[in-house]
Amino acid sequence: MNVNPNILDAIGETPLVKLNKLVGPDDATVLVKCEYLNPGGAIKDRMAVHIVNKAEQAGLLKPGATIVENTSGNTGAALAMVAAVRGYKCIFTMPDKMSQEKIDTLRAFGAEVVVTPTNVPADSPDSYYETAKRIARETPNSFYVNQYHSMDNVEAHYLSTGPEIWRQTGGKIDGLVAGLGTGGTMSGTGKYLKEQNPAIRNVGVDPVGSVYFSYFKTGELPEPHTYKVEGIGEDMLCKAMDFGVLDDVRQVDDAICFEYARRLAREEGIFAGGSSGGAVSVALKLARELGKGKTVVAILPDGGKSYISKFYSDAWMKANGFKI
Repeated sequence: MNVNPNILDAIGETPLVKLNKLVGPDDATVLVKCEYLNPGGAIKDRMAVHIVNKAEQAGLLKPGATIVENTSGNTGAALAMVAAVRGYKCIFTMPDKMSQEKIDTLRAFGAEVVVTPTNVPADSPDSYYETAKRIARETPNSFYVNQYHSMDNVEAHYLSTGPEIWRQTGGKIDGLVAGLGTGGTMSGTGKYLKEQNPAIRNVGVDPVGSVYFSYFKTGELPEPHTYKVEGIGEDMLCKAMDFGVLDDVRQVDDAICFEYARRLAREEGIFAGGSSGGAVSVALKLARELGKGKTVVAILPDGGKSYISKFYSDAWMKANGFKI
């Protein structure tokens, strides 16, 4: 019998899928890594189980502990899934721009959710970062995950996502495209792939309003502002983001992210989130630049079910000024 002992053993080994209708005949092949097929619905499953394993081994997570984290939703869902299996409690803070589907998912796993304002500085006591830190300080026997600054976040992708992509492509990969949020996915995956072949181009994707694009280009931090796409971009520099693995950072706006996510669903049958749309839009441009005979891999961090009430809704798109 081929049976996983629990749901956590089903994390990883997500498929690479070739895009067909969105890619031109003279472009590089574009493959997408369908991370929404992880059991928790997102790439964050990899990081969550790795960080919890490391914390348990180090004695930082003890029986009956409460896991505390600030999350845009997917890390929370992943941690809540791990906590359900391992017997921990969870408290998550989440900005109020995130979808109701994400909040409901966390609560379905049994987690407590504290919603905080989006449009406040990262160091504000009301931000989801600082609120999570306060809750962790005030909660006995708690473990604060701190994904934005955790090297275990990076290591998770160095040990799993990178080797999978290298193996699945048979080493025939010329470009990697991934959204930049905490930075863990690109830092770990990009580092592993560069070690196998330094010629691989690692291209990060950053939404307008985030700090990464400008910082990469100029070395200076811009003034961040809010944007609607979820799960990528940041209003501060994260220690999990290793700019040394990047060859370029490309900027996308909300409209592009939503347009290409909707096109993925309708033209390729791939139901993914807005950050995936942004990654695919950049991957298609890179494929045109590299040309036929090359291969570009884009990472799709999560699925579309968390956004049915948002950009997959024509009414929501119209109400927020987007074309459909």
